[in-house]
Amino acid sequence: MSSFCLGQEEEGGIQKKPKVQYNNLHVPAHMWDGPLKGRAWMWEARDSWVTDGGRARMAESSTLPTGFGELEVLAVGMVLLVEALSGLSLNSLTIFSFCKTPELRTPCHLLVLSLALADSGISLNALVAATSSLLRVSHRRWPYGSDGCQIHGFQGFVTALASICGSAAIAWGRYHHYCTRSQLAWNSAISLVLFVWLSSTFWAAFPLLGWGHYDYEPLGTCCTLDYSKGDRNFTSFLFTMSFFNFAMPLFITITSYRLMEQKLGKSGHLQVNTTLPARTLLLGWGPYAILYLYAVIADVTSISPKLQMVPALIAKMVPTINAINYALGNEMICRGIWQCLSPQKSEKDRTK
Repeated sequence: MSSFCLGQEEEGGIQKKPKVQYNNLHVPAHMWDGPLKGRAWMWEARDSWVTDGGRARMAESSTLPTGFGELEVLAVGMVLLVEALSGLSLNSLTIFSFCKTPELRTPCHLLVLSLALADSGISLNALVAATSSLLRVSHRRWPYGSDGCQIHGFQGFVTALASICGSAAIAWGRYHHYCTRSQLAWNSAISLVLFVWLSSTFWAAFPLLGWGHYDYEPLGTCCTLDYSKGDRNFTSFLFTMSFFNFAMPLFITITSYRLMEQKLGKSGHLQVNTTLPARTLLLGWGPYAILYLYAVIADVTSISPKLQMVPALIAKMVPTINAINYALGNEMICRGIWQCLSPQKSEKDRTK
């Protein structure tokens, strides 16, 4: 239990300013200017412990996180495990088909390969979260330490941003292919892929350098951008990062597919789904955006910990949806995957 202790310092029989102790924490002399200011400092110290170190201590302690029972932690772990394995398997097949099928080695398909790599990273991140969730039921602690949390948050943020921007790059590449009737050049495709990954790494590195911060999710089994404070540091990073890495990619995606519909929709030559990519961005990453925005304008602790975990679970479904849309929904890539799964049949087809 937390406790406050109030006392008087005496020196040579002369009373000095009161001495305040909160969980063995003493109020500095220059912070005490009457009971009201001293009480405000104590509450600020308490809130700082809750937001700065409370989640970390809770994640590494031997108790279950607040608001979760063992069955609920196990359920979240199983959901994350299913999402991780489905995303990894489908995107690994996509990557493997690119490596084994020469017909897929084109500039346009390079953008799909980049997206599959990013989504595989998200699924790996989910697999770590699933493992720690299942371990938490038995050992009840985050097994990778505070440094592991920072690495986990950075890796997840890089791959998430690369997935969002990669979807926008594919939308632009498809617009260039279908509307300009000219093939996308290798230089342009490679430049796009490099820009996506370098930009994602650039923005994900800022929380490690002090602009923003990575911390545990409410369940304490995965790490992401810390939104619990909602202070000026978080707010400035959130709005700047969101503009360049969510609003702009979403605008590019919607605009590219709408222009494709206007030009090719009536002729019936449009062979791609023009609505699913934008819906995936909105429904997959929108809940995170709403949660972060709420943390800026209100006290996020008013939202239950279970509800705060929903955006993370939804976002981990994006790799599977992207694989179904961009890989299994593409006839050539699907044929390449089938050839990889049945190599003997593909060799017979080539000999014929």
